[in-house]
Parts: sequence; C-alpha cells; structure tokens
Amino acid sequence: MLMSHKAHKRLTHKEKIVERRDKMLIHDRTNERATVEEVFDQTTRLVVFDLLNSGILYEVNGAISSGKEAKVYWATTKTGNDLAVKIYLTSSAEFKKGMLKYIEGDPRFKNIKRDTRSLMALWAQKEFRNLREATEAKVPVPKPIAVKSNVVVMEFMGKTGIPAPSLKEQSPKNPERAYKLIITYIKRLYKKAKLVHGDLSEYNIMMWAGKPLLFDLSQSVSIEHPMADYMLNRDLVNLNRYFSRLNVNVTPVEELHKMVVGK
Repeated sequence: MLMSHKAHKRLTHKEKIVERRDKMLIHDRTNERATVEEVFDQTTRLVVFDLLNSGILYEVNGAISSGKEAKVYWATTKTGNDLAVKIYLTSSAEFKKGMLKYIEGDPRFKNIKRDTRSLMALWAQKEFRNLREATEAKVPVPKPIAVKSNVVVMEFMGKTGIPAPSLKEQSPKNPERAYKLIITYIKRLYKKAKLVHGDLSEYNIMMWAGKPLLFDLSQSVSIEHPMADYMLNRDLVNLNRYFSRLNVNVTPVEELHKMVVGK
C-alpha cells in the first residue's frame, strides 16, 4: 500500500534512511551478494568486485548517503561486521574544479595528475590517509580499512545500515560537554596529526556512543598548507555558531585559535 504524501512527511529520519537503504538494494543473483548501481562506470564496478573477491567486503548493500561527488554504501564483512564504502564519482566535473585547492599546497602530495580519474583516486587516497593519521592521533573518526582507486572502505558508524546521527540531525544531550570534546579533538588533530579538518560543521560531526565523532576528512589538509590557518578559523567559527544556538557559553574564536595552535 502506497503512503500518502502527508504520511510520508511524518517519517522520522531513521525511518527515511531505512526506506532508502532497503529500496536501493541491488543483488547479484550469481553469488547472492549485492553489487553497485549502474550509474558507476565499468572501472569502478571492477574495483568493488576486487574488494569483494579479496574478502575485504562480503556484501555491498544500499546507499546510505548520496551527494554530487560521492555515494556512501552500507557494506558488511563475511563475519557480519558493518563497513562504509565511499565511492567517488568520476563523472563529477564540478567537484573536480574545487578539489585542487585542497590538494595543491599540501606537501604530502606531489606530481598531481589532473585527469578526472587520477584526481578522484588521489582524493580517495587523501581521505584514507587523513583518517589513518587522525586515528593514530586518537581523534575519534571512522577507522580506515582499505582504499583502491576512487573507493574508500572505512568503519561504519551506526548499526544495521542506519548511520549515527549528525549534529544537524540530532543535538547532543549535553551540549557543553560535546563542545569541549570537539575542541579537544581539533587541538589533537592539529598538534598530533598535523591536520586541519577544513570543513567542520554540524553536518560533519556525528554523535556515537554518547560522544562526538568527526567524519568526512577528505578535504582536510596539512597544517603546512597555505590555506590551513584560514580553514582552521572557519572550522572554529562554524563550531561556535552551532553551539551558540544551543546556549553554550562558547570561547571567542581568537582565544580558541590560540588554544589550538599555541605551544
């Protein structure tokens, strides 16, 4: 039975994700595993099949998020552990134009090829490396599992295909505590991982196991990048803007900046 438009609007965020996740399941009848959608080119499909054949992935199920530059799928291992598979779209020409400013000037990346497929592969490598360096610095982020071409496999933050809510979707129960923890994470990211998130906002912070967790580190840059200080300041402004709306007594951005970069 079809839902009326009015009834559909009353669905919770969780129900909408379940509906989208289940609707987008596409199964390969030859081996009962799920396969990716036809919107991906042949090379990308082969990359996913390689990850399946290698045993890193056992099933790739429905998409849990979709944007202009990438789609994220819920996947599982053979033992049933949840994974997230982020696939960067090689057809995203508009995204290609904006991504170069986050790569050029980062001393970790040299001899950059500018064709779309090479850039998307480099972008995936960049996110994987950022996640790894953040994890080593004990910053709560999804743990990176594997990267191949334009596909990144990482820890899934959620349960049974339902991702943990972002701060945009669900405010923290204790905003003051969440605010202080995020500042600690930003400092740790800067001091230990030598990274600036670069796009931090309520859209890129999840609440998981009662604590905030940073995600979407693809655009994160080395603190040596010429735009690092500007991006750090933008992160802090966004953080204060969000938590001010929750009546948190936020620390002025100038003071926060000194706390992060100071010795």
